[in-house]
Amino acid sequence: IWNYSTRADVATELANLEKIRGDKMVALGAAPLADIAKDPALLALARARGKTVFGDNCAPCHGTGGAGAKGYPNLNDDEWLWGGSLDQIMQTIQFGARSGNPKAHEGAMLAFGKDGILKKDQIVTVANYVRSLSGLSTAPGFDAAAGSKIFAENCASCHGDKGKGNQELGAPDLTDKIWLYGSDEATLVETITNGRAGVMPAWIGRLDPSTIKALTVYVHSLGGGK
Repeated sequence: IWNYSTRADVATELANLEKIRGDKMVALGAAPLADIAKDPALLALARARGKTVFGDNCAPCHGTGGAGAKGYPNLNDDEWLWGGSLDQIMQTIQFGARSGNPKAHEGAMLAFGKDGILKKDQIVTVANYVRSLSGLSTAPGFDAAAGSKIFAENCASCHGDKGKGNQELGAPDLTDKIWLYGSDEATLVETITNGRAGVMPAWIGRLDPSTIKALTVYVHSLGGGK
């Protein structure tokens, strides 16, 4: 019968396709990250493979399209806690943040209230000051001078004098409109009181190097990569 394939023929064809795919992934793994974008075939492979891996491993936290959720960064915007270059993204994917891996990103938001560093009224004041940095409204009677002083003495060492953040510490820019947990006063008071220390798992050892590279390229291509 014409066009008839036995089960053995199908198995052989699938094995051949898998070998071709494997060879291409080897080539992808050997290529420097910066060179993948210059090779249309490798770039297409990286994005296709990365999208599949993202859906299986990253989407439960970051969402199918990478738009994030409360406590999980949006990967489509231009705000990166630890940097959005190809190399920086791969570093984060490989080792994670506060994952327990010795090469993971460290640094956490201190619990200024729980640890007795600031009193409740000071926390409310500095929460309103932080809101003012991004042009948000403040509570009636807010003392901007007091908020600025509290911020300078407790927050500027990580977030910078003007609140622009510090990627080396994973400290977010407080002057933009991007908020990982929320920008309302109650949420900011909660953050300042109890701190934040979200965990990004380390994928090294769980995903092979070529797959991590493909995932890096895919995440970078979502729109916010630098």
